[in-house]
Amino acid sequence: MREQPIFIVSDGSGVTAETICHTLLSQFPAGNFNQESLPFVDSLEKVNTAVARVNQASLDFGVKPLVFTTFVEEEYAVALSQANAEIFDLFDPFISRMEEALGQNSSHQSGQAHGIANMTQYNRRMSAVNYAMHCDDGLHAQEYGNADVILLGVSRSGKTPTCLYLALHFGFYVANYPLTEDDFLQFKLPESILAHRDKVFGLNIEASRLHQIRSERRPSSQYASLAQCQEDVTQARNLFDRYRIGHCDSTSYSVEELGSTIKHRMGLHSELY
Repeated sequence: MREQPIFIVSDGSGVTAETICHTLLSQFPAGNFNQESLPFVDSLEKVNTAVARVNQASLDFGVKPLVFTTFVEEEYAVALSQANAEIFDLFDPFISRMEEALGQNSSHQSGQAHGIANMTQYNRRMSAVNYAMHCDDGLHAQEYGNADVILLGVSRSGKTPTCLYLALHFGFYVANYPLTEDDFLQFKLPESILAHRDKVFGLNIEASRLHQIRSERRPSSQYASLAQCQEDVTQARNLFDRYRIGHCDSTSYSVEELGSTIKHRMGLHSELY
């Protein structure tokens, strides 16, 4: 299948455009995409350079590139429209209607979504990330009182990346505790967890997937054996059931889906930064 060139062009970091572009392209799983991001295109000279790159790709690939852009400067958008490409302005369909609905003009400033527009919110996110790292893998349990969520799960079930996602994107303080053989033998959670029972949420995972993940980390070990993975997963589920801990299966969930599920199930409220 012929490759389809994709360009993401922004006068800021391009994070917003990349997120929307990826979401849209995910609806075309059969596509063969060649993606290039062009962030910080914040002058007419840079826009013209971007147009030249897009036009060259049109010649190289023999097909019009798709260009996703979030320009707020109309002058830049007009210049980009001269490219031999299909242009998708991700702001244009919404800004004018929102101005009308809200009765006010937009700021027309780039980088508002992912800049440090609110220092208090930014500092909270950074503090939440530090907390997630500080209370990772059962460390510093004495600080669980500061947590918004405490994630439980067996080793390699996705706890740490989920904690960091919730911290970085929502500013939540999330600790995690690894369920081990000691917990399973006693069939009991430690007091540091039970003291904050209302903050606890569990992650489970299919044994076959856990076996695959652990084998990449410690190949041919007892820790990574399918039998051990099956035992750990079963015991974790039994503990969740005993304490009626809400949980979800991380086997086929992305970290974004896990974060959204936990946020919803735990009734957490925060802005997406």
